[in-house]
Amino acid sequence: MSPYLFMGFLIAGILHVLVPDEKILSYLGESAGKVRSVINASLMGLPLPLCSCGVVPTALSLKKRGATKGAALSFMISTPETGVDSIAITYALLDPIMTVFRPLATLFTAIAAGIIENFSSANEKKSLLSTPLVMMHASATPGCGCSCSDGACSSNGNANAASRIAAGIRYAFVDLLGDISKWLIIGTLLAGVIAYLIPEEVISSYLGGGIFSMLIMLLIGIPLYICATTSTPLAAALVAKGMSPGTAFVFLLAGPATNAATISMVMKFLGKKTAMVYVGTIAVCSIGFGLLLDFIYMSLGVKAAAVVGTGGDIVPASIQLAFALVLMPLMAYGLIRKKCN
Repeated sequence: MSPYLFMGFLIAGILHVLVPDEKILSYLGESAGKVRSVINASLMGLPLPLCSCGVVPTALSLKKRGATKGAALSFMISTPETGVDSIAITYALLDPIMTVFRPLATLFTAIAAGIIENFSSANEKKSLLSTPLVMMHASATPGCGCSCSDGACSSNGNANAASRIAAGIRYAFVDLLGDISKWLIIGTLLAGVIAYLIPEEVISSYLGGGIFSMLIMLLIGIPLYICATTSTPLAAALVAKGMSPGTAFVFLLAGPATNAATISMVMKFLGKKTAMVYVGTIAVCSIGFGLLLDFIYMSLGVKAAAVVGTGGDIVPASIQLAFALVLMPLMAYGLIRKKCN
């Protein structure tokens, strides 16, 4: 998966220096409309590689600065569920069907939640969040793309091209990579343990498909803290062992978008009703899309376990090894730097 990770992080760095916050806000406010602001927020969040924890201060800051509540909620859902890095690794470790299906289902889920929220809260009294979210926004963890303190923000007109490129590379391969390296390593090791130790009969018996197995993964995924990139190796290992692709997709959709900390923050800053819309929409859509995905594989006559990881085989093994050797010291540096900070 190393060449695809490298490509994903590189694109993430480019996005970091090219997409200004001011431009984003102009598309997410009340003036954009209840539906359009939600669609814009969902589309903008798809390629951004923020984790479910890092996206919260960003989304709440957008709300503080004029975005509709539905737009903030949509951004909070679409951003952690996919990113250019997780899309690339999905192609490497799973297959093209999942690679296309994952962002499309995420987009629908985010739009649905945002529209439900905007129209259900239409009669609520408008008020700004009282918590000083600007400070939260500025102090977000490195790699969450929330701060302009590194001078990489594209709104800085004095930054020359060379410094912006350097800032993008630093964000991609130091901040962002360092931020998820620990969980990426843990996820990869767990995937190896699953692939080696857990019998296929166990996975296929309990998680082979159907609503029951999807509910199990939903209950596991909602409170769990795991990002979109690190959840993919786990899903790939489980699919290879016999889990249905739909059940794996429930984990890929619900796991990255929610965790216990994120849900509590949504309840505190956006309200209990918004938290119910947030969790409820993700739960319903993940089950619905999981069933749809299993139907797609069945209709096409594709056995997911047989094709998992075939996308990564396009890159020769020598190049895979070369990219792995490049990424490993960068991951180690990111972990050491994060620990020191």
